[in-house]
Amino acid sequence: MANLNYAKAEKLTLKNHPDFNEKWLQDRIAEDPSILGLGDLELIGRERQQSNAGRLDLLLADFDQEQRYEVEIMLGRTDESHIIRCIEYWDIEKRRYPLYDHCAVLVAEDITSRFLNVLGLFNGHIPMIAIQLNALQVGTHVILDFVKVMDRFELRSEEIEPPPASTDRNYWISRASVKTLEVADKCLPIINELANPRLSLNYNKHYIGLFDGNRSRNFVSFTPKKSFIHLYVDTSEKENWVKRLQDVGMSATLTKWQRTVRITVTPDEFEQNRNLIGEFLQAAVKDYQQS
Repeated sequence: MANLNYAKAEKLTLKNHPDFNEKWLQDRIAEDPSILGLGDLELIGRERQQSNAGRLDLLLADFDQEQRYEVEIMLGRTDESHIIRCIEYWDIEKRRYPLYDHCAVLVAEDITSRFLNVLGLFNGHIPMIAIQLNALQVGTHVILDFVKVMDRFELRSEEIEPPPASTDRNYWISRASVKTLEVADKCLPIINELANPRLSLNYNKHYIGLFDGNRSRNFVSFTPKKSFIHLYVDTSEKENWVKRLQDVGMSATLTKWQRTVRITVTPDEFEQNRNLIGEFLQAAVKDYQQS
């Protein structure tokens, strides 16, 4: 292991800095949202226009956990208008897409104790995370250190969001892998043994669903990753199916609000449990056609 050397860091203030402005900071977060310390998030949009309001700096999502984060950035010290905008944009997005869990995220270089007390009044009513940004200069490098000074998340769910934009198979091959995508390919003929009409894979930006030629039929959907794939299956007796799958060593859980069963498998695990997964998928087809 290489020896580590001490280097003194100097505090930088980005507000009014000639090179590192708010757009530069947005770019860094958009490139890698994980630097906020909120998990493996993906960028949905930036400078997102709000109805009868301004623009939301960043909208981030954790699609596996069905969570969205409305992020407002302010260089310098937090003020009242910044807090109000952050809450307003959170409320607009929550009303627009209420199926997801939404959380307002306030990022500022200086969050004073006064405003922390004000923000604390919202706890239990508005899910809100406050993050203080510390910009540091070490030699010729700039380091961004994000520290959560308030963390509270409250759940919301009401309606179903419209389907996301379509993509294609090549998009998913580049995002995941050929092998995990082939698991979805192998599931399709199992589903089509009972499905009427026959279904095809429908490649959306955030998941792969099912399509009958006229409309989506997403009682089964897939989210491939590099080395494994999530299967989301909507069927009756969800708890019994979770137990049966777990009893053979598979990773199976109920998603939030118990809407679907989520199975996480590698391509090898799929082959090892192909018969049981096939039985589960065909049970979902029967339930869907009877509903």
